[in-house]
Amino acid sequence: MEWYWALAFLLSLIILFMGAGMPIALAFLGANLIGSWYFMGGETGIIQLLNNGFGGLTKFSLVPIPLFLLMGELFFRTGLGMKMFNAIDQLMGKVPGRLSYVTVVGGTAFSTLSGSSMGSTALMGSLLVPEMQKRGYKKHMSIGPILGTGGLAIIIPPSALAVLLGTLAKVDIAQLLIAGIVPGLLLASFYMVTIWIRTRLDPDAAPVYDLEPIPFIQKIKLVLTDILPMISVMVVIVMMMLTGFATPSESAAFGALGVIVLGYIYRCMTWEAFKLSVSGALKVTLMAYLIVFGSATFSQLLAFSGASSGLIGWATSYDLAPIYMLLAMFGVLLLLGTFMEQISIMMLTVPFFFPLAETLGFDLVWFGIVMLLALEISFTTPPFGLLLFVMKGVAPPGTTMKEIYTAAIPYIFCSLLLVALMIAFPGIATWLPGYIN
Repeated sequence: MEWYWALAFLLSLIILFMGAGMPIALAFLGANLIGSWYFMGGETGIIQLLNNGFGGLTKFSLVPIPLFLLMGELFFRTGLGMKMFNAIDQLMGKVPGRLSYVTVVGGTAFSTLSGSSMGSTALMGSLLVPEMQKRGYKKHMSIGPILGTGGLAIIIPPSALAVLLGTLAKVDIAQLLIAGIVPGLLLASFYMVTIWIRTRLDPDAAPVYDLEPIPFIQKIKLVLTDILPMISVMVVIVMMMLTGFATPSESAAFGALGVIVLGYIYRCMTWEAFKLSVSGALKVTLMAYLIVFGSATFSQLLAFSGASSGLIGWATSYDLAPIYMLLAMFGVLLLLGTFMEQISIMMLTVPFFFPLAETLGFDLVWFGIVMLLALEISFTTPPFGLLLFVMKGVAPPGTTMKEIYTAAIPYIFCSLLLVALMIAFPGIATWLPGYIN
């Protein structure tokens, strides 16, 4: 069978199963079983494929996923996240668009510690949007920053999605996590500039209101007690990986332990919060591991059938500059993001895109960050970006999808600007990972 027929056959099976309502992981597994029976010799092929899939689940590189998820759940369930938000809110003072800035600063910190875009968006949307609207903020000033900062959890470590991408693409996970720090902070600064510009163009979009001034000593106390301890968890994780003191898996374990210790210090670590955190992390972990199983076997099936090598050969046969190939791959990711969720996109594209990127001479860590940025943009891309619907679910009654779409657009442009800068200056992503011992 020609490679394009093999590829069409396998993709058609996945689309058929997904169209029948099967979860993405099971859709891939079903396509793998049928494909291995056809391409790899019946029952023997299925046994070989299953053995390879279970082998993929035993990788040490997968350990950070449940630990990072547990860390984020604990941070949310114990109330440590809201303690940090409240402190940042009080420190901002009387600034035009203050709550929007609080959203970016606090949301970036929360995304960093939670690693969950949906969790971050749901928390900030349910707590901050009603408060902003009560203060007279226009909806684009309340909803937009939350949608933007919610997606930062994909880029800034610890990111469970980055760990999953590194595992699927066989890229150094520590370098991939570290590479997201500078782009993530740069993107957060773009968001703040966007807010500043919009408050200057339309002061009524975020009215200033009176606040009781806080003594300087009280500000120092808030930083030392409610902000610094939380941020120190992320700093310790990053420094452990940068210095080579710990692997990503060990760093993730230290991070989860750090949040537990903070929970006990602040007397907010209850048995109920711990149970809910473990349960939430376990559900997502099982889904992620099923996805790894399905993706690992799918990649092997693509290679065995000749679909991978055929597609790469076809793509590189055109005399196109690597930059155009990169833009084409980026466009495919954005297109898929309009109607698929991010993990499904990764499962479909990683087996093709990373070998192609390597053939084109791209740094794979840099390419991984570009791909994560594409996924971050697709999270808020109308009409079906996942965070748009999360926001709709937690926004005050009467909020329309059109208002949510409009609010998201300036922050999508910020992300596209960052991608352009990373293409022009790859060192934005590759500089910091170069310090890993």
